[in-house]
Amino acid sequence: MVRIALTFGLALAAVPALANDSTAELGAGGLILSRNDAVSMDSEDLFISPDKVTVDYVFRNTSDKDVNTIVAFPLPEIEASPYEMPSIPEEGSENFLGFEVTVDGVAVKPELEQKAFAVGVDVSEELKAQSVPLYPYGKTALAALAKLPQQVADDWLARGIIVLDQYDDGSGWKSVRSPYWQLRSTFWWRAAFPAGKPVHVSHRYKPSVGATAGLTFFNDGKFQGEYDNYKRRYCLDDALEAAVRKAQKANTGSTQLYESRIAYILTTGGNWATGSIGRFKLTVDKLDARSLVSFCGTGVKKTGPTTFEMTAEDFVPERDIDILLLNRPENESGN
Repeated sequence: MVRIALTFGLALAAVPALANDSTAELGAGGLILSRNDAVSMDSEDLFISPDKVTVDYVFRNTSDKDVNTIVAFPLPEIEASPYEMPSIPEEGSENFLGFEVTVDGVAVKPELEQKAFAVGVDVSEELKAQSVPLYPYGKTALAALAKLPQQVADDWLARGIIVLDQYDDGSGWKSVRSPYWQLRSTFWWRAAFPAGKPVHVSHRYKPSVGATAGLTFFNDGKFQGEYDNYKRRYCLDDALEAAVRKAQKANTGSTQLYESRIAYILTTGGNWATGSIGRFKLTVDKLDARSLVSFCGTGVKKTGPTTFEMTAEDFVPERDIDILLLNRPENESGN
């Protein structure tokens, strides 16, 4: 894998980020099924932006018999905690990424399977028995936990299903029962792949975009903090480092860069017949021409003011896609 960072557009000052000014991104991806030796992925056209992710596939059954199987789309796991908030596009919804899918142009209504785990133990039925929703964020879950019998609450505290969130909001000390379980969600549907015929599948969703006020890898004119981790994950290169240094030097004290992060799980594309994708195309749109963008890729080309493309034949997805955007406040000019 060639390391590439793309640094288009001017960015200004960088300041250290504060932990409480951050939200964590949740990594979603594409469709999966159990290893299948008959159905190949002829092509995948993947588009990623902070607003949407769209994926267009062409699958082909290479055998002489029809194949009927289950295709799944796993939503990213949510680890509930009062201490760290993940980025959730559609708060309060079971379909919290707004997932939609079509097969040969016809909309499919997939089934949704959800389970809750605490310390690796399935606690779904216990939550349901107490009328506690499996989705852990929002007022509904908190209200249901507040109504738990004390004996049940004590048991759940001891088992790591919930925690007590203790704080003073200015009106006195509060102690609130808060979710601490993990939610695993998967959309799935039964799919038919006729012998020798292509099947066109498209899906789209809103990505979970992590964000940090300021930069976690640059402070006091030096690359530090998360720098080594970011260099590996986002393939930061000399060009991006120079742009960040220039931005810091030009800072007047009124402007700061802030991070946005998008994660896409690509390695599941190896579960189809050949273990590779016949023709793979990735388009990344940073949306704002003033932003900096960095991600790992081979042969990436700039195709527009905000778009970048990578194409490959017989592509083996050996690593997932992580995209780092360094944005400027909306009221800052591009000069």
